[in-house]
Amino acid sequence: MTSREHTLRNTIFSSIGMYTEYFLGMVAAIMIARHLGPEYYGIYALFIWFAAVGVVITNSGITTGVIKFVAELRGANQQDLIVPLLADFRRVQRWHLLVVLGIGTILFLVAGRRFAPDLDYVEFGLLIVAVGMRAPYMFNISIAKGFEAFDATAKIALMSAPLNLVMVGIAMLLHAPIFWFLVVYALSSAIFLLTSQVQARRLVAPLSTAHSRLPDDLSRRMHRHLRIVSVTIIVGFLIASDVEILFLNLYAGPTSAGYFKVAYQLATGIMLLVPGVFGAVLLPMMAKALSQGHAVAGQRFVDVTTYLVLMAAPVVAFGACFSGPVIAFLYGSVYAPAAPVLALCLFCSALGTVAQGATSLLVSADRQHTILTMTIIFGVLKFTLDIALISHFALQGAVAAIVIEALIGSSSYVTIGMRVTGMGLAWGRLLRILLAATLAAATASLVYGLHLIPVLTLLIGGVVLTGLYLLLTLLLGCWSRADISQLQGLHQRFAAGQPLLLGRLLSWVGARAGKGA
Repeated sequence: MTSREHTLRNTIFSSIGMYTEYFLGMVAAIMIARHLGPEYYGIYALFIWFAAVGVVITNSGITTGVIKFVAELRGANQQDLIVPLLADFRRVQRWHLLVVLGIGTILFLVAGRRFAPDLDYVEFGLLIVAVGMRAPYMFNISIAKGFEAFDATAKIALMSAPLNLVMVGIAMLLHAPIFWFLVVYALSSAIFLLTSQVQARRLVAPLSTAHSRLPDDLSRRMHRHLRIVSVTIIVGFLIASDVEILFLNLYAGPTSAGYFKVAYQLATGIMLLVPGVFGAVLLPMMAKALSQGHAVAGQRFVDVTTYLVLMAAPVVAFGACFSGPVIAFLYGSVYAPAAPVLALCLFCSALGTVAQGATSLLVSADRQHTILTMTIIFGVLKFTLDIALISHFALQGAVAAIVIEALIGSSSYVTIGMRVTGMGLAWGRLLRILLAATLAAATASLVYGLHLIPVLTLLIGGVVLTGLYLLLTLLLGCWSRADISQLQGLHQRFAAGQPLLLGRLLSWVGARAGKGA
């Protein structure tokens, strides 16, 4: 298998796994939200957030280390060290898990009534069990990624995610309360763990177990990675996660937390799919560009940022126009107050997506300490804004907090990226992209005048906005010459050059386009 074929195979399997798990997981979340209603969904979301924090702290630095060092040992033809490496990482993970469960139990006994008055002992036990299974599940996923066995991750998603959806459906049919959805969460954790264990064992089984311990230099590098990356991951998770749910439950009530949860979860999920698997290749792409020279890396940073804006702009425009029908269609009229929250959450998520090129550049340039410092600063900023604004302005305060943090954080990363490369962004193209999105949104919003049901409003409005945006970006010169050449190839390959008008338009735009990667 050639390198190109191998990359294509990995991309396909990675896409299958990611989109299957996301789509079915989102459907399950929508079903639970509709069944429980805003108030009880806000309480349920807080419980699940507690479990997510436990998993992240347990695996902090471990899962990324497994991917990094397994891939490194395979590349250096030292596969005989993989088994002891994984054993060491698992040992660290078990200690992390014991500490997390111990501290979590103490906090629950001491402050549970203050921060989660609706969480009883049995439900807390279910969350403990779920954390204990989801942490090693993520470890197994990291093993598969380290082996570049993306077919394994796809199999795990294809086997586990549908079963989770079925269990959620059964709980709904039985009119189950929150408790039984926590039972489903624990059972799905067991399913994900078992399926991932089978795939991980398949990958590790052929390896030699001759080495019982790691070389000292590798062990030192491993523990250094854990020390540096752990803090970054934990604080980064608290910044990126919906920690506002905790403060909304404390200061505004679970109903507001329910509104925020559905909007934030939907927005981050949608924006996760905007770069798609492209987001997974940004880091190696930027590392390769740096190895080819500073100028190459700078141009790649500019091109990647422009591309991400090109992909994210229409999604933000769609949210600004149609967040109301989206919420009404997916969650029902009872969640109507979540509509403006969704529009602003999409904007914040888009800012984070656009900054991915900058963060990949900083990691590739060995600026991990810079990222760590910024992560801690933005973490403190987010918690300060959340407490100050949510305690006074409730749901509106939560939205204001994430908008302020997203603007400051994303602009800071992009600014540092420009300083590292010494290159400015393609501001002319970026402004034309935003103009195209604005004009397309303004035209598509006229669909509201038809007074259609939400699903038809979304379908017609989406088609109008997408079509106009593509046309306007072509006419306004938002695509590079390389982009146009690729579009011409796709048009010829999949549509045999039809319609001819489109082919002529692409030729005309290509002749006017500037050079670019």
